[in-house]
Amino acid sequence: MNEVNVSVAHGHQSAVEVNKVLKNTYLLLALTLAFSAFTAMLSFNARPVGLLPMIIGFYGLLFLTHKLANSAWGLLSVFAFTGFIGYTLGPVISAILSFPGGSEIVAKALGGTAFIFFGLSGYALVSRKDFSFLSGFLFAGFLVLLAAIVIQIFWPMPALQLALSVGFILFSSAAILFQTSEIVRGGERNYILATVTLFVSLYNIFISLVHLLMAFAGDE
Repeated sequence: MNEVNVSVAHGHQSAVEVNKVLKNTYLLLALTLAFSAFTAMLSFNARPVGLLPMIIGFYGLLFLTHKLANSAWGLLSVFAFTGFIGYTLGPVISAILSFPGGSEIVAKALGGTAFIFFGLSGYALVSRKDFSFLSGFLFAGFLVLLAAIVIQIFWPMPALQLALSVGFILFSSAAILFQTSEIVRGGERNYILATVTLFVSLYNIFISLVHLLMAFAGDE
């Protein structure tokens, strides 16, 4: 009887922890998205951030966030990271809006990103399926995308850019399923790390959709 009570209590405690991580993750994600939108607005008229400063800022702040994820400083670093991402997006979005049909492209990209995120997250939350098998795909996908990015930098090709955009959408969609599943099944207990993963996935999907929509608009 005691073993049954202990098992029930443990199960209840685990459910409470999962709900807490979910709540904190989505709350922090909403706040960081709002903050990045604010910094994007601030940088609308600023000069675009160069490739090297962007790479240093992105990976430097990402590393810092992972390093501080288990402390209160992790919250500051995650806002610094997402704020920086928003700042780099501002000039890009401003330039797109200046094109004919630019506002429609941005609106479609935002709508598509929201649809993909809520659809995949909702499926993972409701089905409670184990998507841990995607870890191998994510690792391999990261290496493939990294190699493609290097090739694109030195030998720019329009077809490869389109393939990269599709690849990033698939990769980020798998990351959303994997991360949400990890939270639901108790594998992820750090809501800061979960937020960063979901934020980067949303960023990649949005940028990739923008690239695809602009390419298709240019073909018309």
